[in-house]
Amino acid sequence: MSIFEQRESNLRAYCRVYPTVFDKAINARQIDEQGNEYIDFFAGAGVLNFGHNNTRMTEAVVKYIQSNGVTHSLDMSTTAKRDFMERFTRVVLEPRNMPHLMQFVGPTGTNAVEAAMKLARRVTNRQEIVAFNHGFHGMTLGSLAATANSYFRGAAGVPLNHVSHRPFGSEQEGIASNLGGGLEDLKYLRAQYQDSSSGLTLPAAFLVEVVQAEGGVNVAQKPWLEELGRLARDIGALLILDDIQVGMGRTGSFFSFDDYDVDPDIVCLAKGLGGMGTPLAMNLVKPEHDKHWSPGEHTGTFRGQSLSFVAGSEALGYFENDELMQSVGEKTESMEQALSPLTQQVTQTPSGVKATVQIRGKGMIQGIDVGNGDIAKAIVEQCFSDGLLLGACGTGGSVVKLIPPLTIPDEDLQQGLAIVVNAVQNQLSNLEGA
Repeated sequence: MSIFEQRESNLRAYCRVYPTVFDKAINARQIDEQGNEYIDFFAGAGVLNFGHNNTRMTEAVVKYIQSNGVTHSLDMSTTAKRDFMERFTRVVLEPRNMPHLMQFVGPTGTNAVEAAMKLARRVTNRQEIVAFNHGFHGMTLGSLAATANSYFRGAAGVPLNHVSHRPFGSEQEGIASNLGGGLEDLKYLRAQYQDSSSGLTLPAAFLVEVVQAEGGVNVAQKPWLEELGRLARDIGALLILDDIQVGMGRTGSFFSFDDYDVDPDIVCLAKGLGGMGTPLAMNLVKPEHDKHWSPGEHTGTFRGQSLSFVAGSEALGYFENDELMQSVGEKTESMEQALSPLTQQVTQTPSGVKATVQIRGKGMIQGIDVGNGDIAKAIVEQCFSDGLLLGACGTGGSVVKLIPPLTIPDEDLQQGLAIVVNAVQNQLSNLEGA
């Protein structure tokens, strides 16, 4: 037995999907201790938007360490934080006329969501948060209450209160799931809020992802999300956009909502924000809401991670011109073109009904919904055997998710796409022949 089997918690998960020991990584490839190379279409679940060991970032971090830069500072002012904040303001906020302030929270996305929910309740003096079916927002108790997956929720050990879930207004209906939603549901919900005898209390906030990454790569309809924003404004609730996994350029612009007419009160960011995989989470908060905090009222030991500020500042450099986003657009077209033949494939749902494979996504996050978790698992396993890392998501793990680094070389992208297309076709052919 390895030390992992002997001493690591039974909670370990990804190492079961990828049963090898990794030793090195560069851009879109990981290498195990036997020297086997794997193209990475997983990318730390969206952390490594700029690839493994990005040279620009590693050089900046090494230089900072060698100059005895401050590595930990709680929320004290440092040159590293100042550089990051000034660059973020110049590159991201000012071009969008966003007045938002930066609140640095704990090191992970769930910390950002927790702080956002807490502030929304403080601002509105209301308790209820409205989240959405198939949403994922984190594993700590507050954000877990907003997470829809029953497997994760079941580990809480206590009731997950003060969050309700509504249907998500997806661009496309999932094969093996009834997402529901749409404008009609928001019209119905608005009418209920306006009816003093409906029994519904007004919420503190609506918490939503533009792309439900873990929920099955479900993309929000523009009219639906825009109407949700109007509903929030009209009833005095906050609109919280969780851009943790699909922000930082993943969908072809810095925010996943850049092409939506929405005005979020709070934006939750993490994962790719730290640039090279070092942890950093941050909320963008409108000033009129931020004033409801008192100094030190919400803290966190690692909200001043200087190495993440240094690497994250280098990551922001990719958005000072259009070069990377143009490349993401081209790679998105390559992904969509390579995956499009799979929509002619047919799979078997758990109920025995045959259904067409569905491809959905936005930018460089694409999902292959095969409607069956066992089939998706077999696809992931075959891809690993063939030298490709990716994972499954969605209800029952029925959606194969592709989320490669934005900086992936074209040859790696094409090779990885060929592997996954072959695996899907092979596993569905096995099903047809069974």
